[in-house]
This record gives sequence, structure tokens and C-alpha cells, in this order.
Amino acid sequence: MKKLVPTYDLYGESRSERPDFWLHCETIASRSSVHRWEIGLHRHDSFQQFLYIRKGSGDALLENETVPLQPPCVVALPPGCRHGFRFSRDVDGLIITLIADRLMHGAGLAAGLMDWLARPRVIRLDQGADADYLDTTLLRLLSEFEARRSGSNALMAAYLNAIVVLLGRTAANEGRGEERSPASVTTERLDDLIAEHFRRQLTAQAYADLLAISPTHLNRVVKTVTGMTVHDRIMLRVIEEARRALIFTSSTVQDVAEELGFSDAAYFSRCFRQRTGRTPSHYRDEERARLGTVM
Repeated sequence: MKKLVPTYDLYGESRSERPDFWLHCETIASRSSVHRWEIGLHRHDSFQQFLYIRKGSGDALLENETVPLQPPCVVALPPGCRHGFRFSRDVDGLIITLIADRLMHGAGLAAGLMDWLARPRVIRLDQGADADYLDTTLLRLLSEFEARRSGSNALMAAYLNAIVVLLGRTAANEGRGEERSPASVTTERLDDLIAEHFRRQLTAQAYADLLAISPTHLNRVVKTVTGMTVHDRIMLRVIEEARRALIFTSSTVQDVAEELGFSDAAYFSRCFRQRTGRTPSHYRDEERARLGTVM
């Protein structure tokens, strides 16, 4: 029997206890120590997370791969990815959790700077000006979150944007010298194609044709790297865009469905509810009410 991977807002908190925030920041020790320094395999549907490891050590389970954590480093976790951690007791670092749509559309970050966020990854921070600035900015973000002074939301958003840009720059430099498996390269190419064509509702067969491989082989490769099927990857991007449109635009559900290539709004609503547990209308009402104080 396939083991169910639980879905949390914050690890260890039930859906009925879902917090009301656009950004949450805490030390790694404050949560992991309660769970004996081990965070079980789980996922978050709507949240992007960054874990900054300053000192100590540990392992990250990202989808089906175990990656050692050697400080200083940052673990980037997009919505929907399965992940877990095991930390040493002397770990020093922090966890940032935020609404993914807020990050993607909050301050006009260039699309090219966001591409690296599409998949889970560990980014090593070598010594240098960017690493020093990242350390200072991450700690300032934690301090601002805890203090909650006047203007905190605006200042935290500015800190966060700087962090994402610097991490993106570091990830890009890191990627130029690393050896990547053919499966990882193929999955990255698929994600790039999905980002380009997802509004057209292309099938898995069509994406396989664009990559010049069979759909069976493509599914096997993507499943190995991400734990998801090609159709799952397509729908993940479609639903991500639907969430954004429902929260941040005035488009009707019918308009959103048409914009995303659905000829039938009722079918779009069924797909959306299957993957989020809520109808598009209920999702819009609840999320806008929840974000009303920070939008």
C-alpha cells in the first residue's frame, strides 16, 4: 500500500489549525527540537519554503533523494514537493514559509530570476559578498518578523526580494559547473516547456513529442526525479496559475477557466477542487479574506 504523505501548513499543525499569514519565520531549532530533530516526510500545497542552515549538519529528503546539508546552505522547497529533514542538535538556522503566489507576483521580480524556484534544491553558499549579505538579510528578516514593528510587512517583502534575487544568482552560478543527470535535464526541459505552453492544455504526448522521446519514457523519467507523472506536473502549473488569478485578479471563474485553456468551466472547477479541496469560488473568498490584511 502506498504510504500517504501528509499535507501541512506548518509541520505538525493540522489543517484545522491553519495559520493566518503571508510569511512566517522561525528558527529551525524551535520546531525540530519538539520533534526530536527529525521532520517527517510531508508537503505544503500552497507554500514556498526556504531553510537556511548556518551551522550544524543534517540530511534533506527531497522527493526521492537524500541530500546532505553542509552549512552554509539554503534549501528551497516549492509548493507540492515532498520533503523531510534530520538535523544535528547543534543546528543553527531559520525557516521561512510564505504564500507562493505572494512571492511570484508580489514585487515584479523578473521571470528569469524565478525559474530556479520550480524544483526543490540545496544551494551552497560559498564565502563572499553575496553570502555575507544573504546571512545578514536572512537574520534581519527573522528579527523583523519577531519584532513586528511599524512597517514590518513592507520591510520583510524588501528583504525577501533581495534574498530571492541573490539565491537565484547563486543557483545560476552553481548550475554552470555541476554535472546533472540526463533525467534531471529532461525534467527541467519539460518544466520549461510547461511554463511556456500550459495555457494551451497540451497533452503528455504533445510534450513528449516536443522533447523527441516517447511518453512512456518521459513519464518514467519525471516520476524518478519528482515522484509525479507528466500530467501531474502540467496540472500543478495550471492550478498554480489558477490560484494566482483567483486571488489577485477580478476575472470570473469562467474567464480563468478560458484563460487556462478549459472549454468547460464546470470541468475546470472539478479539476481545481480535486487538487485543492475547494471550489474556485470558495478558494477565492477564503484566501482573499485570509490575506485581506496584507494585500
